Amino acid sequence: MTENRISRWYFGGLSSSAAACLTHPLDLIKVHLQTQQEVRVRMIGMTVNVVRREGYLALYSGLSASLCRQMTYSLSRFGIYETVRDKVNRKNKGLMPFYQKVLLGAFGGMWCNTSAQSIPNLSLYLKLKQLCYAHVFDGLLRVWKEEGIRKLFSGATMASTRGALVSVGQLSCYDQSKQLVLATGYLTDNILTHFLASVIAGGCATILCQPLDVVKTRLMNSKVEYRSVFHCLTETAKLGPKAFYKGLVPAAIRLIPHTVFTFMFLEQLKQHFGEVVVT
Repeated sequence: MTENRISRWYFGGLSSSAAACLTHPLDLIKVHLQTQQEVRVRMIGMTVNVVRREGYLALYSGLSASLCRQMTYSLSRFGIYETVRDKVNRKNKGLMPFYQKVLLGAFGGMWCNTSAQSIPNLSLYLKLKQLCYAHVFDGLLRVWKEEGIRKLFSGATMASTRGALVSVGQLSCYDQSKQLVLATGYLTDNILTHFLASVIAGGCATILCQPLDVVKTRLMNSKVEYRSVFHCLTETAKLGPKAFYKGLVPAAIRLIPHTVFTFMFLEQLKQHFGEVVVT
């Protein structure tokens, strides 16, 4: 009989929120780079432009919406994934196979993103509009009044698909990477293992979701320019294949650290405050 600690259902939301506070400026710069019609400035140049125009605090524009998103969308997908995974592992007395992790991650990411769609949309709105909205609730009310409730759910199909892909990349790939690293026998379940597995997971998530991320950002930032998702895809494709990976480096610079911080915080919460299970 051994005692193990498993994650509580809300640990994912807390970990993601802490990571978002550290990586939010990178996320904002990534959005600005993706919404350029032509590549005019790179990451450093865009950062300098934002700071010059709006000041250093502009780098944290939309933080309240990002935190609201983490405590709804991320909390839900982590809660679903880890709760189901742990129950299946205990029932089968073994680790879940990778294809089941992929299916579970995709389901959790798509379902939770659909349920909380207005929050990711508003987070993007606050970043694009800079300081036009005072906070997340001000943004919700003003977008609803000025542009209608449908605008809060624009790009839902793309966002839900991206939610599934990023969850597969982060949750499923982290689990599998950690399992493979531990299987080598060179490392134990420590902070270095968590770091290596989360770097791999962040890279997988970036590669999987970047094309949809670009299209989703363009679609949600449009008023009349794009008539549909297909129209957005074709117009983006006219700019060349590289257009789908515009902002890949800043996306990786943002998503990989966010993934690393999220899982390192999560593992520490689990080790010190997790639910004790006897196996």
